Amino acid sequence: MSTDQTSYFPILMQFLLATGFVVMTIIGSSFLGPRRKSVNKDKNFECGIESVGNARIPFSVKYFLVAILFVLFDVEVIFMYPWAVNFKEMGWAGLGKMAIFMSLLVVGFYYVMKKKGLEWE
Repeated sequence: MSTDQTSYFPILMQFLLATGFVVMTIIGSSFLGPRRKSVNKDKNFECGIESVGNARIPFSVKYFLVAILFVLFDVEVIFMYPWAVNFKEMGWAGLGKMAIFMSLLVVGFYYVMKKKGLEWE
């Protein structure tokens, strides 16, 4: 299958549309949003609780581990989309490659579960 530059046009349009939406949302919110400042509004606010003490206390490593694992498994799911779209064209070779990929994913997930990486204490 040969590709030319016109086949990349939908990707370019989607990128431009997404970028334009983000830029216009940021610019629009700065023009449309209220600009009232006060001492009470500028104070730090966290879930309705008054801020007490130092904000630099260390977080549990479990919090970061769960966040990193979420990103890792989320990115792996992203790799499944092109495979699903091109399933017929890839044939048995593509199925074999995806089986290897999924088995590595399951082994990684099993390792995380065995190490109790997702359990909170």
